[in-house]
Amino acid sequence: MTAFSWTTRILFVDTDASGRIHYTALFRFFEAAEIEFFRSIDVLHSHPGISFPRVHVECDYRSAIKYDDLLTIEVSVGRLGNSSAQLKFRVVKNNLEAARGNVVIASLDKTTQQSVPIPPSVRAKLEPYLSDVE
Repeated sequence: MTAFSWTTRILFVDTDASGRIHYTALFRFFEAAEIEFFRSIDVLHSHPGISFPRVHVECDYRSAIKYDDLLTIEVSVGRLGNSSAQLKFRVVKNNLEAARGNVVIASLDKTTQQSVPIPPSVRAKLEPYLSDVE
């Protein structure tokens, strides 16, 4: 299994009164890692007639993440269905897993707003990142 890695630092604006990352902020970091992952495999969210909305998101925190922490976010593909894909995120801080989450994106026809198969060219670029790790 291949995972894409992206490194970032937690900003003060992303923390709450306790000094830890606000529970919603990690989703913005997931999105930034996802965009860089898609950029790296030349699959940006700009396919004619198709959009990729999020239909499910979740995150489990395993340890504290605080202002100025340096994080590496690993992105892999957990499940690749006919018209949806699960993107898995693993957040590493000081060589330990600090959080993990996943986002399910659907392939949607922009006109009909109905699900459509993931384009074969996109599927082929996602397949090398399929993960069997839960």
